[in-house]
Amino acid sequence: MRDPIRPAARTADITYAVRDIVVEAEKARAAGRELLYLNIGDPNKFDFSTPPHVIEAIERALHDAPLCGYAPSDGHPAALDAIRRWAERKGIQGVRDVFIGHGASEPIELALTALVNRGENVLTPSPGYPLYTAVLAKLEAEENPYFLDEANGWQPDIDDIAARVNDRTRAIVLIDPNNPTGAVCSREVLDGILEIAARHDLVVFADEIYDRLVFDGAETTSIGSLRDDVPVLTFGGLAKVFIGPGLRIGWAVTSGPEAVLRDYVGAIHKLTRARLCASSPVQCAVPAALDGTFDFLDGVLGKLERRRDLTVSMLNAIPGISCVAPRGAFYAFPRIEVDGLDDQAWVKELIHETGVVVVHGSGFGQRPGTAHFRIVFLPPEDVLERAYRAIGDFVARRGHG
Repeated sequence: MRDPIRPAARTADITYAVRDIVVEAEKARAAGRELLYLNIGDPNKFDFSTPPHVIEAIERALHDAPLCGYAPSDGHPAALDAIRRWAERKGIQGVRDVFIGHGASEPIELALTALVNRGENVLTPSPGYPLYTAVLAKLEAEENPYFLDEANGWQPDIDDIAARVNDRTRAIVLIDPNNPTGAVCSREVLDGILEIAARHDLVVFADEIYDRLVFDGAETTSIGSLRDDVPVLTFGGLAKVFIGPGLRIGWAVTSGPEAVLRDYVGAIHKLTRARLCASSPVQCAVPAALDGTFDFLDGVLGKLERRRDLTVSMLNAIPGISCVAPRGAFYAFPRIEVDGLDDQAWVKELIHETGVVVVHGSGFGQRPGTAHFRIVFLPPEDVLERAYRAIGDFVARRGHG
């Protein structure tokens, strides 16, 4: 009998906490535990729906034979034009290129692959979305995490970012609004990140997939709108704002000095050609979404604000848990006030004892000596209330420790 196939060494350190925790949840379900899923940011699993005008655009495309064939590698011209208009409305300066991928995740991966060599590093927010960690591990590059300041509403710590830049740093990742904390960056923070990038010749990766999902009348500022002398890649997509994560269409807008970006953009397009194209008919939803009505967001934001308020109120009422109020997206990142706690073990125990499925904070990054978990507050209020009561009872039984 032949030996087992040896996997590539580059896969050894790849983890993805959001999906990995589902393995533990399935064990609990198999043991007869009813599960309350608060772990994956998929609004379509709950009482949110993709807007009809987006669905209708895809349906029309499916009846048009040429649109069911291959699209150009970078994207359909009509979709690319709509994204350029989107960038213009966001005030992004010096747009040089646009390309479309399978969700926003693929453009992010293509952009990192075209930029970072083995042994180089990228500054990533901690807490932050684990996609960046997984891709950098695959590229045999280094994650260089900078901390968000929990005491300051989870804003990026500019001094910490500046202190971590070294001669192997290639880029700074900014997630705004942030996943998993729901923080929305201040103008002062955005200016500080751009200044660091300009000083050290870094690329800014601006992950703005939640850009319109902000609360209390707040607005986001696209970092690419603030300067034209720094190379910025701004990522968006249909997944979150347009309630279509399964549509798997996202994009990147490259902006900044043309001479600085020329070779890098060319390298990205080598990679886009190698994978042919993103879904051709679904790309037809991009103009409908970006140029169409946003009236549907009133109802979406109303639900999310009520569920955010319920989340913050109920979690902060639990002794041993504290929660900074999110200002955007649909996540909260509560802190478990127990020194030296193994948050992953705590989450596994919570799942098996209560059926409440959350994700351990260490899967997103956190300051050493702290413990957190991520909550997705997309479910209806009655489900959230059940979940938070169960968490409170669990903490009381466990004695916070």
